Amino acid sequence: MKNQLKHQLRVVKSSTSVLVKKMTSVDAATMTHANGDAKIAQSAKLVVKTPKGTRDHNPHQMSLRDPVFEKIKAIFKRFGAPCIDTPVFELKEILTGKYGEESKLIYDLEDQGGEKLSLRYDLTVPFARYLAMNKITNFKRYQISKVYRRDNPAMTRGRFREFYQCDFDIAGKYDTMIADSECVAIIASILKALGLPDFTIKINHRLILDGIFDVCGVPVDKFRTVCSSVDKLDKSPWEEVRKEITEQKGIAEEVADKIGKYVKLNGGKELIDELLENEELNRSTSGKQGLEEMKLLLQYCDFLNVSQNVVFDLSLARGLDYYTGVIYEAVLKATVVENGKNVGIGSVAGGGRYDNLVGMFDPKGKPVPCVGVSIGVERIFAYLEANAATKPRTTETQVLVCSAQKNLLEPKMKIVTELREADISAEILYKANPKILAQLQYGEENQIPLAIVIGNSEIENNVVKVKNIATREEEEIPRERLIEEIKERLKKI
Repeated sequence: MKNQLKHQLRVVKSSTSVLVKKMTSVDAATMTHANGDAKIAQSAKLVVKTPKGTRDHNPHQMSLRDPVFEKIKAIFKRFGAPCIDTPVFELKEILTGKYGEESKLIYDLEDQGGEKLSLRYDLTVPFARYLAMNKITNFKRYQISKVYRRDNPAMTRGRFREFYQCDFDIAGKYDTMIADSECVAIIASILKALGLPDFTIKINHRLILDGIFDVCGVPVDKFRTVCSSVDKLDKSPWEEVRKEITEQKGIAEEVADKIGKYVKLNGGKELIDELLENEELNRSTSGKQGLEEMKLLLQYCDFLNVSQNVVFDLSLARGLDYYTGVIYEAVLKATVVENGKNVGIGSVAGGGRYDNLVGMFDPKGKPVPCVGVSIGVERIFAYLEANAATKPRTTETQVLVCSAQKNLLEPKMKIVTELREADISAEILYKANPKILAQLQYGEENQIPLAIVIGNSEIENNVVKVKNIATREEEEIPRERLIEEIKERLKKI
């Protein structure tokens, strides 16, 4: 019995020894593999950059951007719109089939949680989905959010793959052209408020374009694709657009030449009167209706005092499929330098009427007439950044609290807290004993208007020195009158 127990113990020890050896060898292999992965990771060069068509914004750029957003928001509110927000991605089927040839620029996401998703291409389709989902038939709103497009970026001209749009839309059935003229007035108000140089708001009508295509002999099923080609006239000469229409879209050359005679025209009320008398165009019911509505729109633009910036331009087509009526686009005449050349900023706003989009999301197909405008702020920022005359302030700090001697952190913290509680923006340097020169230099570099300087003598006498950092003038004031004096001085600066 005793011998049998000894034998069993030897077997257990032997098995344990083998198991330990195996575990050790596995651990060693795992460590070797991990070390190998680490070496591979170290050897691979990490490219540290933003994705193509995107960029970071530094404090100087943000100090230009924030006031622009605030001005745009203020004008949207002035025209009576509340704000909404929608998800940055939508169900893929929501976006599919709404943008025509532009659909190829939509970013699709991997299937996540059983849903096929896409990043929003604009703010208009999500707004239409919002209206249909919530069964809203009369609504006015604004939204300022990012959108995403797989476009070829031109960074200096504000053409990105991730960018902000500032949208204003009016949903509901109203009398002809009143809401549409409001959108034109919003574009003009925003561009004027931002102090931009000469701009033109081009306007046209999809029914006029459809009438032109009809009388020129374009098949109905090719109206939208030809419209997409005509939309390129702001970037390409007619010869190139004509080639695309005939060779890629399969339109006969004589039909393309007829289209060319119309889409080269632009003007005002006189052009509309001329086209209304055009026998060929008068054969089209849609063309005639579009011209009459356009004449009414120009009249309302007169009433709203924006007609001086408006031109009726038949080359404007807007490539997106969902437009059904008036379309418009604001073009900035200014330029920026790109690769040593002056390049036009181009379109900075666009929009139009889209009466059928909401109905696409309604189970019964119930339409909700809509019209809206989108401000392309990235191009505006590109111009403002290129033409900024002075280095902008990156903070709103009004007062820098400084110490002239060591061991004064506690009184500095108490003063800065007192200022902040009085709604005065104030800072201290994050060092216990900073040099006075370094503190004042920080104030100069960050364009802080005032400095409060304290030393042992000031504390003993219950006073502080208030210094104008720009002029270097300083004055001693009683400690108990600190807040009152600072507020008075800030009013004068």
